[in-house]
Amino acid sequence: MKKFVNAAIRPTAALLMAACMSAVLAGCSGKEDPRPKYIFYFLGDGMGNSQIAAAESYLSYKQGKFGGEQLFFTTLPCTGFVSTYSADHQVTCSSAAATAFSSGVKTNNGYIGVDPDGRPVRTVSMDLHDEGYKIGIMSSVAVNHATPGAYYGHNLSRRNYYEISMDLPASGYEFFGGLGFLEFYGKAGDKESTSAVLERAGYKVCYGEKEFRDNMDDCGHIILCQDRYRDKSTGDIPLTDSTYVTLAEMLKLNLEYFGDDKPFFIMCEGGEIDSYAHANEVMPMVQAILRFDDAVKVAYDFYLKHPDETLIVVTADHETGGITIGAGFDQSYAPQKWDVLESRRTDGMTAEEKRGFEWENGIGWTTGGHTGAPVPVFATGKGAERFIGRIDNTDIPSKLVGKTSGK
Repeated sequence: MKKFVNAAIRPTAALLMAACMSAVLAGCSGKEDPRPKYIFYFLGDGMGNSQIAAAESYLSYKQGKFGGEQLFFTTLPCTGFVSTYSADHQVTCSSAAATAFSSGVKTNNGYIGVDPDGRPVRTVSMDLHDEGYKIGIMSSVAVNHATPGAYYGHNLSRRNYYEISMDLPASGYEFFGGLGFLEFYGKAGDKESTSAVLERAGYKVCYGEKEFRDNMDDCGHIILCQDRYRDKSTGDIPLTDSTYVTLAEMLKLNLEYFGDDKPFFIMCEGGEIDSYAHANEVMPMVQAILRFDDAVKVAYDFYLKHPDETLIVVTADHETGGITIGAGFDQSYAPQKWDVLESRRTDGMTAEEKRGFEWENGIGWTTGGHTGAPVPVFATGKGAERFIGRIDNTDIPSKLVGKTSGK
C-alpha cells in the first residue's frame, strides 16, 4: 500500500510543477495573437549580471544585511541569457550590439546600422513604424550615441556623430529623447547646428520638460533633450537644473505624448551605466542602475493598465569592466576612486559607509573595457515567454514582435 501511495504522489507532484510553469507562461504570454500592442525594450548599457548583483548588494547593505534585496526589474517572471559577440570579435562594442538587437544582423565592431559589407540594415522599429506603430527612442546619453543611433542611423563608424544625426529625419519616428547631440556643429564645428537641420525637417527640438509641454500638442514629431551640446570643440556643456529630466521622467513624458490609442514601440537606454563601469566607479554605476530601474517601474505601471497587450523586456548590450563580487581583497583589482565619488550623488552615505559597502562585498574590477560574457534578460507581459532560456542578441527583434523564425 505504501508503494502505491508513493507512486501516486510522484505524478501528482510532476503535474503540479507543470501546472505552475503553465501558469507562469500564461501570465507572461497574453492572448493568441503573438504581437503586443505596446512594446517596451529597456537596455542597460554595460549592465551584466555582476553589475546587477552590485546594485542589489547595495540595496541589501543599506538594510544592514548581505543579500535578499532585489531591483524591480529582476522580479519580472521570465528570464534568460543573451550572447553578445559581434561579427568580427568575441567582445562586442555597443554599436555592433545595438545593430544586432535592433535589426537581427551581426556586424563588425564600430559599425552602426550596416552589415559587415557596409550595407544598411532594416530595424524592427522601421518595420513597426510602417505598420502603424508610434516609435519612441530615448537614452540617458546623447540621441546620436551608439544604442539609440542604431535604430535610425547607418554608418561605417559609430563616431561619425553628426552624420548619424543627419539620418534621423528619414526615420519619421515620433519621439526622441536624450542628452542632446554629440558634434552639435559637426566634428570641426563648422556645420549647421543639428537642431536647425532637424527642425527644418519637421522635428521640434525641446530642451527640458517645460519646453516639451509647451510644444507637445502642436507637433507630430518631437525631440526632448536634457540639455544642449553646443561647444564647438568638445560638443559638451554641463547640465542645468532647468532642463534635466531623469530617464523615468522622460519615459513618462513619452507615454503622455503617445497616449494609448495607437500601438507603440519604445526603446529606453540607461547609457551612463556603461560610462561609470568603464571608469570602474562603483557607486555612480549603482545609482545609474537604480535610475534605470525607476524607468522600468514606469513601464510596469502602464503594463498594469494593459496587461494583455503590453510586453516589457529588460536586457543589456554587453558587460563592462569585468566587475566581481568577491575580489578577495586582492589589490590587483582596480581600487574604488573615492575622490571621484565625492563629486557624485551620495544617496546619504558617507565616504566611510561607501568604503564599507565595497569592502564588505568584495567588489573589484578586472578591466576598463567590455567583456564577452553573456548578459541577462528579464521579461513580462504578452510574449515574454519567448525570452526564457539562452538566446542570441540577433534573436531579440523577432521575439519582440512574436516571430518564431527569421528576422
